[in-house]
Amino acid sequence: MSLDMAGSTALVTGSTSGIGTAIATTLARRGAHVLVCGRDTARGERVVGDLRGAGGRADFVRADLGGGAAAAKDLAARAQQAAGRHIDILVNNAAVGIVAPTADMPEDGFDAAIATNLTAPYYLVGALAPAMAEAGRGAIVNVASMAGQFALPGMSVYGASKAALLFLTKSWAAEYGPHGVRVNAVTVGPTRTPGSAELGEALGALAAQAPAGRVADPAEIASAVAFLASAAASFVHGAALSVDGGRTAV
Repeated sequence: MSLDMAGSTALVTGSTSGIGTAIATTLARRGAHVLVCGRDTARGERVVGDLRGAGGRADFVRADLGGGAAAAKDLAARAQQAAGRHIDILVNNAAVGIVAPTADMPEDGFDAAIATNLTAPYYLVGALAPAMAEAGRGAIVNVASMAGQFALPGMSVYGASKAALLFLTKSWAAEYGPHGVRVNAVTVGPTRTPGSAELGEALGALAAQAPAGRVADPAEIASAVAFLASAAASFVHGAALSVDGGRTAV
């Protein structure tokens, strides 16, 4: 089966930097019309310019998914308007990776993480999956984390939100799979991004615990997402593909 995505439209949340930009770039190279999404218009337009400069089709749709349900519903409406049709591929990548002990977790940090990591994907799927189901095809890929599979110090809220997203992946696969919509997830390990730079040496130390023994490049995560979004994964439903250097295998 082909990895070609010509004629499809993909919405990638949180795609103005890091893993999201890598995903947008990979999908555009494979022929998808990519809707780049993020809070920063200048960064979004730069990503779109790069994709178009490389011969791809791309547009920017601004959204702050920290607004939860309302922001997600608004984004869904504007994304479909920008595409001029329904969305074929949804990648729920945007996330807030707050790290703090439970007793010191700020309320606004907790709320932002839940709104962005869990509420927004839930309502984006609710707004976009029905049109996919009506068309009889579509793919949703949720970007989760190994932090949602085992406990890491200080990552209780982030990990809980990603664990919930993994459960929703299975639930949505059961709900929409019979209508031709495939829903899967990637569970990501330590990856070199502007956001993860805040972890400093701890990022490398965490990566060293895995068989691969190194930090991932965002393009490696993007390749896995592109596979799950493509026809090459036509019989894959409700799966959580570990892209963590083998960390959850040991």
